[in-house]
Amino acid sequence: MAKSKKKSSKKSDAGLVKRQWKRLRYWLRRLAIWGAAFVVLSVLLYAVVNPPFTWTMVGEKRRLGSIDRQWVPIEEVAPVMRRSVVAAEDANFCLHWGFDMRAIRSAIEEGAGRGASTLSQQTVKNVFFWQGRNWLRKSLETLMTPLVEMAWSKRRILEIYLNVAEFDEGVFGVEAAARHYFGVGPEDLTAVQAARLAAVLPNPKGRSASKPTAGLRKRAAAILDGAATIRADGRDACFAD
Repeated sequence: MAKSKKKSSKKSDAGLVKRQWKRLRYWLRRLAIWGAAFVVLSVLLYAVVNPPFTWTMVGEKRRLGSIDRQWVPIEEVAPVMRRSVVAAEDANFCLHWGFDMRAIRSAIEEGAGRGASTLSQQTVKNVFFWQGRNWLRKSLETLMTPLVEMAWSKRRILEIYLNVAEFDEGVFGVEAAARHYFGVGPEDLTAVQAARLAAVLPNPKGRSASKPTAGLRKRAAAILDGAATIRADGRDACFAD
């Protein structure tokens, strides 16, 4: 009799575990569907609505108490600033579909120290995710980038990037950056000023566009040449006026 009760108890426990696991899988599937729907709706919404904030902005505002940011339409950003950012971050921006396969192959050949993220990937990261090296974030970014490329124009991708990128501690977007560093609006930036702003992007907290080191001056000079080349060979066609 005791053995029969023991067997019955084991069957009951196994049945409970099975039901709980089934319920968990049900809710995980629903969570995945809801998450995917939210992502798709957000991407479609941001094709026409400006992102109100990013997670980086939220974190910096919490840390610093306030941030400096003002949205500006891409039409009000000097063309040389647009070209400088593309020259600095993704010279083939107009030629790829979100991933620069040539740059990826070069990065693999040269080792992990060299990045190959496109402007599209960086925009996805800045708008939807967090900073730092993380395989989960990178995987989600990779999945979302083609969706963003399909839903947004290249001009829209660059416009959003210019408005959410951090150019100094707590200074987000080209409007705030131009006034912070040079006391002018983004439409009045000179070629040299634009190149220096673009040069700080990989390390905005450790570089200054208004007090450039010798290294930053050298980097800005290369960006200046790159921006001129992009204009000359037509690689600015997808975002030029």
